[in-house]
Amino acid sequence: MQKHKNNANNNQQSFFLYGRHPVMAAIGNPHRNIIKLYCCKENSEEIKKALSQNKRNISISVIDRKDLDKMLPKDSVHQGFAAQCQELENFTLDEICRLADEKTNCHILILDQVTDPQNIGAIIRSCVAFDTLALILQDKNSPTESGAMAKASAGMIEQLPICRVTNLSRAINQLKDSGFWVVGMDGYATTYIDGINKSGKIAIIMGSEGKGMRRLIEENCDLTVKLPISPKVESLNVSTAAAITLYEINKNK
Repeated sequence: MQKHKNNANNNQQSFFLYGRHPVMAAIGNPHRNIIKLYCCKENSEEIKKALSQNKRNISISVIDRKDLDKMLPKDSVHQGFAAQCQELENFTLDEICRLADEKTNCHILILDQVTDPQNIGAIIRSCVAFDTLALILQDKNSPTESGAMAKASAGMIEQLPICRVTNLSRAINQLKDSGFWVVGMDGYATTYIDGINKSGKIAIIMGSEGKGMRRLIEENCDLTVKLPISPKVESLNVSTAAAITLYEINKNK
């Protein structure tokens, strides 16, 4: 299991994870700095058991569901679980390249200005499901880690190396220098994704809904491809498209 590195910055702002899967996955990640756990009475024994199994000593506050509702963002589906914690430290691009050096075949996913945290969370879940080596985001135009993102990932945010870069074009060039073939997803491409060679090291780029990849990013791709969807549908939600794309890239390896 790949984990994020430990974040030693204890002064950074904390936030809340919520929901059973995100909180239990966070407890299971020794690199996640959890400040305090909150739960409803019916969940306290499950949390205590998880802490014991993972040899973690974290304070637990057992509170009423209505009080937990007040602590968290409106309409948070918390299931009686919450954790005050700090963000995971991101991997550097050099570290991602070193991870890839150990692989003959691997793929990473790059998101170009995808901004919805729930979409990114769902994409993280698909990345883990289809053995994606890492996720790369542009630091400036993507949301920070949040409870909504972790909830949409069903706790898989604890499993996936995530890298945030300042300059996406420069990052793509570094990946090329490390042996990656860069494939952009474009609804106007003439090649379908199921027709390309999926061996070796592949970096897949997906742009935002509506706008797609930015022009300079698309020009930096070795190839652009599309999904074979009905002409009745203009496009898919980016998280749905990512799941199909990652399945297709991963299935023949």
